[in-house]
Amino acid sequence: MSLALYLIDPDPAPSWAPFAGVRPLCELRAGAHLVRERWETFVGAEASAIFALPHLAGFPEPGVPPVETRRPVPGPAVIGSSTFAPRGLAPHLPDVPARLTHGGITVGWAVPGGATWTGPLSQAQAVEVQGVLLRGVYDLIPALEHLLREDLLGLLGESDALPRATTVIGDPAWVAVHEAAVEPGVVFDTTAGPVVLESGVEVKASARLEGPLWVGANTRVVGGPIRGSAIGPWCVVRGELAATVFLGYANKSHDGFVGHSVLGRWVNLGAGTITSNLKNTYGPVRLGVAGAKLETGHMFLGSLIGDHAKTAIGTLLGTGTVVGAGASLFEGVRAPKYVPPFSWGGTGSERMTREGFLAIVERVLPRRNVAVDDATRADLGRMYDWLTR
Repeated sequence: MSLALYLIDPDPAPSWAPFAGVRPLCELRAGAHLVRERWETFVGAEASAIFALPHLAGFPEPGVPPVETRRPVPGPAVIGSSTFAPRGLAPHLPDVPARLTHGGITVGWAVPGGATWTGPLSQAQAVEVQGVLLRGVYDLIPALEHLLREDLLGLLGESDALPRATTVIGDPAWVAVHEAAVEPGVVFDTTAGPVVLESGVEVKASARLEGPLWVGANTRVVGGPIRGSAIGPWCVVRGELAATVFLGYANKSHDGFVGHSVLGRWVNLGAGTITSNLKNTYGPVRLGVAGAKLETGHMFLGSLIGDHAKTAIGTLLGTGTVVGAGASLFEGVRAPKYVPPFSWGGTGSERMTREGFLAIVERVLPRRNVAVDDATRADLGRMYDWLTR
């Protein structure tokens, strides 16, 4: 019997900055795959809908299911939380309503045919499932360590031949090139995990690619060392880059270390932008988001950068910096630890206008062959209004 799948976002909270209210949180990348894609594999069906904030209805990115406000769901169905990244396939589900749990924490629900889910089922039978619990955006970094290598092993198989003048350190069978263009002089290191290049990827000479590493379709790697990262489609990247998640359509084409960070769509890092990912004390990183203090428990954590944010040349981002969506940093060399959405300059004293933000979008998106249609304008306008309310 086939199951319908629905994803449900948590209530907006500081731990989900800088992406809460910007995109459905199941559209964040955990390992090589989006959280939604992991649930789709788990259930064996494409998601029917995403339950998220009302202003995200009509979210226009291609391939994303309809975004709706929460409503009753008839069975047979699974309702999965965006705060959990499943691994593998679903276990046998009972013929009664059930809670999907991980380590005693509810991460979803299953309802059989003839039943209807109307909300959390606190007394339902518990079914333990495998995966990674996400307490906030910052947990996408350790998710790389737990999920990426396994994801890539599942993507190996037939591969295009590498140019003769490339070097492979480790097992050559752990390099998968799927209709990608690799110049001579590239070094692949598979000692710690596979390297997978998807269709349309270009890798320039002098790049050193160290697994586990996934590079999404049509991304250009223009040089430098890159390791332990998941880079979404249509990016331009140059190392040094380590343990970093790119959602896609972002630009880091210049020198400057970026490590243990999460970059949203349409982020542009100016030349020489550098992240710190380790405190001088080697202690756990604390985030500050609009006055809230968050203990991440992570020793290594760089920057969390929201969609459409931009940095000027030479920008220094301290350990655990959070940059809000649409912010433009150009005042001073060292950015504040928290930059509000649509900050103009970076100090928070001035805000970009709605019209000014949309004008930038009109210039940027066509550079990646993405049309700015009425649905996109409306979505981004609603996002601006919600984040600046």
